[in-house]
Amino acid sequence: MKTEIKAVLEAVRNGSMSVDEAVLILKKEPFEDIGYAKIDNHRKLRQGAAEVIYGAGKTPEQIKGIIEAMQRSGEKTILITRLSEEDAEEINESVKIDYHKDARIGIAGELPKADGIGRVVVATGGTSDIPVAEEAALTLEALGNETVRLYDVGVAGLHRLLSHLDEIMDASVIIAIAGMEGALASVIGGLADCPVIAVPTSVGYGASFDGLSALLSMMNSCASGVSVVNIDNGFGAGYLASMINHMEAK
Repeated sequence: MKTEIKAVLEAVRNGSMSVDEAVLILKKEPFEDIGYAKIDNHRKLRQGAAEVIYGAGKTPEQIKGIIEAMQRSGEKTILITRLSEEDAEEINESVKIDYHKDARIGIAGELPKADGIGRVVVATGGTSDIPVAEEAALTLEALGNETVRLYDVGVAGLHRLLSHLDEIMDASVIIAIAGMEGALASVIGGLADCPVIAVPTSVGYGASFDGLSALLSMMNSCASGVSVVNIDNGFGAGYLASMINHMEAK
């Protein structure tokens, strides 16, 4: 269930909100057409998270317009992915965003309080995987998750990963991010009792084929409970992990 609509219904039940007031809230336009974009104002009610702005291919003016439309509809935290530093600087001239260069992510508004059922661990094989990991971690935090970062714990030095067994065993979801041969996901999948989301990265030498080798290795993992997203898709992994970490009994 979606927390905002549940709050409205609870308010009607306990008498703090009238039926007419609730109807007015739920009758808001499902989308706002601003010409070059149709802002999906009801996505948070349907899916539990507001629309995310994909920055690549959009002009700074378009991104600013989308942010302002979302803020008018009441969104407190707006995530912009794949945003260049140059575009972020231009957007910041009129709309305040917090830009994270490595992750190429901008965040308009304050990060919400963590309200997931547990912690999400984001682990990388190497330091070179951190940009993808930060995209995942910032997505998680923007969606209200307590996030633990375990960076540079790849299988070339397995003792580094094993020194964090407590965090691995305590996680509700783990995102395993690695290039090269992508072995980290299988190792973590064999240790953890929670879902593991594997993210292959385009880090590696020639025969890694820009992440294809890691992708195929992760898809062929012999560890149960490992799923795989696309190459360098830290956002997709973070979003999926957030959904799992916010599951309620139905």
